[in-house]
Amino acid sequence: MHYALDENYFRGYEWWLMKEAKKRNPNITLIGLPWSFPGWLGKGFNWPYVNLQLTAYYIVTWIVGSKHYHDLDIDYIGIWNERAFDINYIKVLRRMLNHQGLQHVKIIASDNLWEPISASMLLDPELLKVIDVIGAHYPGTLTVKDARLTEKKLWSSEDFSTVNGDVGAGCWGRILNQNYINGYMTSTIAWNLVASYYQQLPYGRCGLMTAQEPWSGHYVVEAPIWVSAHTTQFTQPGWYYLKTVGHLERGGSYVALTDGLGNLTIIVETMSHKHSKCIRPLLPYFNVSHQFATFDLKGSFSEIPELQVWYTKLGKPPERFLFKQLDSLWLLDSGGSFTLELQEDELFTLTTLTSGRKGSFPSPPKSQRFPSVYEDNFNIDYPFFSEAPNFADQTGVFEYYVNMEDPGDHRFTLRQVLNQRPITWAADAFNTISVIGDYTWSNLTIKCDVYIETPEKGGVFIAGRVNKGGILIRSARGIFFWIFANGTYRVTGDLAGWIIYSLGHADVTAKKWYTLTLTLNGRSSSGKLNGKTLWKDISVNFPGNGWAAIGTHSFEFAQFDNFRVEASH
Repeated sequence: MHYALDENYFRGYEWWLMKEAKKRNPNITLIGLPWSFPGWLGKGFNWPYVNLQLTAYYIVTWIVGSKHYHDLDIDYIGIWNERAFDINYIKVLRRMLNHQGLQHVKIIASDNLWEPISASMLLDPELLKVIDVIGAHYPGTLTVKDARLTEKKLWSSEDFSTVNGDVGAGCWGRILNQNYINGYMTSTIAWNLVASYYQQLPYGRCGLMTAQEPWSGHYVVEAPIWVSAHTTQFTQPGWYYLKTVGHLERGGSYVALTDGLGNLTIIVETMSHKHSKCIRPLLPYFNVSHQFATFDLKGSFSEIPELQVWYTKLGKPPERFLFKQLDSLWLLDSGGSFTLELQEDELFTLTTLTSGRKGSFPSPPKSQRFPSVYEDNFNIDYPFFSEAPNFADQTGVFEYYVNMEDPGDHRFTLRQVLNQRPITWAADAFNTISVIGDYTWSNLTIKCDVYIETPEKGGVFIAGRVNKGGILIRSARGIFFWIFANGTYRVTGDLAGWIIYSLGHADVTAKKWYTLTLTLNGRSSSGKLNGKTLWKDISVNFPGNGWAAIGTHSFEFAQFDNFRVEASH
């Protein structure tokens, strides 16, 4: 809902992603969590709790629309990612969900720290009743007493966020076990699923796998995927952890789970301190060394004749193995007892389930640079996605748009569609901006048709060598070529517009198409308006490289068409 009364259930990639996930596993859990909210909910404040009913309505319509338009059942709904919660809002949300027949949708709170949500629940019986799960972010495998006293499910509802090499895999293997052993958490959610964004953005490659080249189709199934498999292929939501879990004598840990129907899965990890540091929080030192661990299966588990064995060893080849099936263990002669020899940085799964598979996949296409000549005229009648490929919106939203009244060259365009600043999670810029291309680009020409929709105050830009994005977007440097509806142009060295290289008059007004061209060559830059040089020979020393970009002066409607970039690194 970009605007009040505006409902559209076909924006973004998330609907597609949820449906693809459901095709592969119909039982997969779906959770909704707002990072930010549309600005109109705040009535001028950067705060989603101005009108509790209105915000709850916004969330509930999304859940209802998920089912109505996509047949997707949202299982859990969160409050506000890593930001303040409002006790009355949580209660209003529960009442509205129930009123809409959505009693099955559970509430998770507060996707921040364990406190103050846990203490608030203990002090407020109604709040305690309406929250189903306490979710904490990056808990470092630990919980707090208040959270345990609520007797609610405890989840690490965001974790990992670590570069997906072997250290990231070690981090993931360690916390998947120890979040339960140390902190009683029965769910650990990795941020993020697949690293499918420009690597030089913050938290580059912090996904379980990497697929950051849609132009080539190249991807890498990284080690954290196979570490996940040690747990996820041999357990399901609804299984129970046994009480006999814990730490090994010489470092490492073990957990055991059962479906209550006789199946047993044991997961053992011996991740060393050096090879399992997560991005946060700080990991206190511990030692892991070579050891033998003996396990005794008691009670009904003593009848288990055989356990399948899956093995991972992180580190350098040739001894590096990822999710390898070893010979199974026969237990009948040993009275349900077995001993494992453990080295550091290993994972073992021992399980009664015979369904484990190390899936295969065709070799991905070879890695390639972003094309050095790239163009998009946005001429697409029924786009599959609302956003154009390869553009990465850092502030604002850029969508395909059809100009009904323009039968000519600009019938299909890319339009910035936010007309007010959202209630933000992180510090968005005051301008809108979408970046594209290869971060190593230095010498390039960017050309784009632009259309300012706001008279007098409106403005748009094209830019090169943009050096920052994500949570750092406000401080992005680069070379930005702006034109404004008041008949002026500017060249700035930053998105915020503090560093002014040049300014002057330009024959520009709103509601008219113009072609902007920006050329960067070494330390020299120049700009054209409708093919005529408007400014030239401006010396630029920093930054030396970065993305191309388009954007607007404020949260305003504006259109872009016939985008083209020619670059040499």
